[in-house]
Amino acid sequence: MRPYFSLGFNLVALSSCSALLCYLLINKGFSATLLLIVLVSIALSAHIFTLFTRQQKQAEIVIRALANGDSTLGLSQYHPMRQQFDQVKAQMQTARFNAEQQAQFLQALLIHVDLAVLVSDNSGQVIESNPAVSKLLGKNIKHLSELGAVGDLLSKAERNVRNTLHWQTGEQQDTLSIALSIAEIQGKVRRVVSIQSIHDQLQLKEQQAYKRLTKVLTHEIANSITPLSSLANTCTTLLPQTLCFNELEDKQDLQLALTTLASRTEHLGDFIARFRQVSSLPTPKLAPYNLASVLTQIVALHQQQAFSQGTTFELNINTQQLVMLDNSQIEQVLVNLVKNALEVLATSQQHNAQNPNKTPTIQLTLAQNHAQQLYIEVSDNGPGIAEHVIDMVFVPFFTTKQQGSGIGLSLSRQIMLNHGGDLVYVQKPQGACFRCVFG
Repeated sequence: MRPYFSLGFNLVALSSCSALLCYLLINKGFSATLLLIVLVSIALSAHIFTLFTRQQKQAEIVIRALANGDSTLGLSQYHPMRQQFDQVKAQMQTARFNAEQQAQFLQALLIHVDLAVLVSDNSGQVIESNPAVSKLLGKNIKHLSELGAVGDLLSKAERNVRNTLHWQTGEQQDTLSIALSIAEIQGKVRRVVSIQSIHDQLQLKEQQAYKRLTKVLTHEIANSITPLSSLANTCTTLLPQTLCFNELEDKQDLQLALTTLASRTEHLGDFIARFRQVSSLPTPKLAPYNLASVLTQIVALHQQQAFSQGTTFELNINTQQLVMLDNSQIEQVLVNLVKNALEVLATSQQHNAQNPNKTPTIQLTLAQNHAQQLYIEVSDNGPGIAEHVIDMVFVPFFTTKQQGSGIGLSLSRQIMLNHGGDLVYVQKPQGACFRCVFG
């Protein structure tokens, strides 16, 4: 009703103005030209007012239509604004679809990528993260400060940085490489942090270094030992029985020296031959095996020795899953670990004879860790390993035994690495514990 009311009002106003002008023309003597100009001005003003009112009404209709979700905006099908609006709407829908498609692609990419990615604001509060973060770190990160000192550095950094971090999830230790990129998105600072484990790469480099060192040492030492042993044996056989000495003991000392030299060089040659195994392990011949049956065989193999020294076995089997492994090599690893435990317990029992109530025990456990990896633990209730020695136990040649060669643990770890797993020392409140993790 309002447009018609406005139009009627304008007509009435125009009629009144016309009557007023006629009165002024007749009675007051105004110029006809002046009156005509005034009349036209009034008419134009009335028309402009009508157009303004109509535009205001049209804008109100459009806004109400947008508020109600009316895609026609209250415009007729042939209205020129309707066609322009349809074109704009189509362009906006296309842009929105492309943006959503790109966002879904990036989200799917982050979910499937193994690289852990965190996005935080400038204060370090985490905004987005992918599932690889909780998988790698063992928990969800809500603030960069949860990464320790490195997290504080990432929160305060003013430029892109790279750093490493020693991380422990449960009883497993890891080495992480962390990279920070700072970007400004829609006027806000965002810190993009990528995290990946370099534990395996560091171990591979370490093992490669050991192999190169082993090859050089064994080659040089073997080249020197072989002629020494040969010369010692030759000198022993060439020593004439009629050779005279001022003292009989001098002749006996010479014979003993040559015999000892020949014996020790032979033993050293055997040692070098065993040590070569670290750098020349054959490729594992993988086949499906049940680790539970492997552990049972290991216990049966050492049961008599354990009984003779008063040691008991505890076998804990928590899974029956099959694992791809080289049975002979894995048995060698377990034999080394059980043998070490038996020797430690036998020695500690002799030193602690005053405490007969403590039964020496070796515990073998088969279970899964948080990453669903199978592992075998060989632990004992002996004195354990000194803290300052723990970092050295897997280094070739290093040993705390008087008659040890320092090969067993390094060889065992190399076998586990070749199986895609690892051999780690796990600190426990009492005794020593070695864990064989299968990849």
